[in-house]
Amino acid sequence: MATKELYIGVMSGTSLDGVDTALVEIDNGQPRLLAHHDFPYPDEIRQRVLNICLGQKTDLIEIGQIDHLLGVLYADAINALLDSTGYPNESIRAIGNHGQTVFHQPTGSTPFTTQLGDANIIAAHTGIDTVADFRRKDIALGGQGAPLVPAFHQTIFQPTDSSIVVLNIGGIANISVLSPNAPVIGYDTGPGNMLMDAWCHLHRGQPFDKDAEFARQGNVDTDLLATLLEEPYLALKAPKSTGRELFNLDWLTSKLTHHVMDHHDVQRTLCEFTAQTICAQVEQFTLGPSPEVLVCGGGVHNPLLMQRLSALLPDWSVCATDTKGISSDNMEAMAFAWLAYRHIHRLPSNLPEVTGASRLASLGVLYSAN
Repeated sequence: MATKELYIGVMSGTSLDGVDTALVEIDNGQPRLLAHHDFPYPDEIRQRVLNICLGQKTDLIEIGQIDHLLGVLYADAINALLDSTGYPNESIRAIGNHGQTVFHQPTGSTPFTTQLGDANIIAAHTGIDTVADFRRKDIALGGQGAPLVPAFHQTIFQPTDSSIVVLNIGGIANISVLSPNAPVIGYDTGPGNMLMDAWCHLHRGQPFDKDAEFARQGNVDTDLLATLLEEPYLALKAPKSTGRELFNLDWLTSKLTHHVMDHHDVQRTLCEFTAQTICAQVEQFTLGPSPEVLVCGGGVHNPLLMQRLSALLPDWSVCATDTKGISSDNMEAMAFAWLAYRHIHRLPSNLPEVTGASRLASLGVLYSAN
């Protein structure tokens, strides 16, 4: 087995704010980010994906077309990364592509998860072997299929005498709990940016609340916050995962039925809701003299949210993963490069104690470029 290999990880999350690509060198299992590239998510594709995610009427033709368009989009993003770095495609061992989640239902009588973005197109258009479909094997083994990134976090962050919680704030917020001499714990805490982004887009016409400028003009409405905190998902025990299927504008509208409120106050309350639901989970894992919350994902750029996390967790150090040498914006793309490496070398990549799967497994399906 080669000591050093190059992989590309591709991630487009529930926020639908772009395609993140990361060129990663993996040396004996240890990843190092060499380059990254952010590729725009076309408005038309974003809206068509949202239509499916929010339950609008669709058909197999629409799903097939979006699957194709996303495959082309991901291939274009990867080729843009290669063009910007000068690395030839033959130098890349494999691509790890998460795909675009359009529905995630890991419980019930017929659990399933669906990610679109035809990996055959990616492999054909880039000339690079591609690993995709990472979640369904874990679900077939009785797991949630999510979160998958805690295994990667365990590789790059090693606790000593205190807990480390890696907090990813994308559309949904999830945590990886790394405690000394203890199994890894990981699950979705609830909404991250998703509700804030949706409300900001509805009332500001902007995809997100830049620098929390919209939220800062409002005040927390304690009655609305109490209503939001009654959501049953928040009280479920892990393993658990969630997504846009639950936390969406329809869900929020149903909570606002008996509240006549200023739009700024709703935005501020949604920020507080995200902060409180995260911190209620994190504080359970306080251990040692210097526990740390290492934040990655888009939420790290929301200064109000970061301030609230620090205020609500006074015994913890809250900072971006950048302070540990890992880019907060490229963490998940790096993780899928690492997951591709694990698949290529037939190494297990899920954590049954996190997802609830019945056993370890090497996740993903290989789509050959040849």
